Amino acid sequence: MPERAISESELASAIDHTMLVPTALPEEIDRLCEAADRHQFASVCVLPSYVKQAVERLHHRQPAVSTVIGFPLGAAMPGVKHYEAMTAVEAGATELDVVINLGWLKAGESDRVHAEIAQIVEETGQTIKAILETAVLSEAEKRLAGEICVDAGVAFLKTSTGMRGGATPEDVRLLWQLTQGGVAVKASGGIKTLAQAIALLDAGATRLGTSRGVELIEQLDAATREQL
Repeated sequence: MPERAISESELASAIDHTMLVPTALPEEIDRLCEAADRHQFASVCVLPSYVKQAVERLHHRQPAVSTVIGFPLGAAMPGVKHYEAMTAVEAGATELDVVINLGWLKAGESDRVHAEIAQIVEETGQTIKAILETAVLSEAEKRLAGEICVDAGVAFLKTSTGMRGGATPEDVRLLWQLTQGGVAVKASGGIKTLAQAIALLDAGATRLGTSRGVELIEQLDAATREQL
């Protein structure tokens, strides 16, 4: 059982319902969108090639359409990431989850990390979530990455791609404390249970990136029935 009660609307409104596997089929994207609309999730997060389909499927409905930029490595040339971001926006994406260049960060090239993210923030004019990949960073690097991305104007600090480790309440808490709530925090990677989801929300996350959004709602429904 989760440590505290949570309403279905609170949980659903925090979920970025995600499908980022390279083998995703068009019909799976349709089902992802249908589930997001049915449960009123915050968004769907799809690969760039599926943005247009998701936008058409969710036309004038509540869930936003988000996509990933520079995923999953973050090491593409800045011009390539910028082009990917701009074309995603042209296709209708309103939220972009951008992987920062981890090599530059670890090499101390903060100005290059900042310039790349700031250009995407400024020129797209959309909600930018900077993916920090906290599992491969020291605490000092997490703080530095967060400070750079906040200064660059991002709307969210996001913990992970999910490819090298997932979100932890400790990392979410650190990022929230870094910004004091001035920039939102998205927890992503390895979120499989309702208890995990609640722990991450309680630590300061306002979005949860997960492919198991429907399962989390089902777990909540089952827990609610047990309490009756």
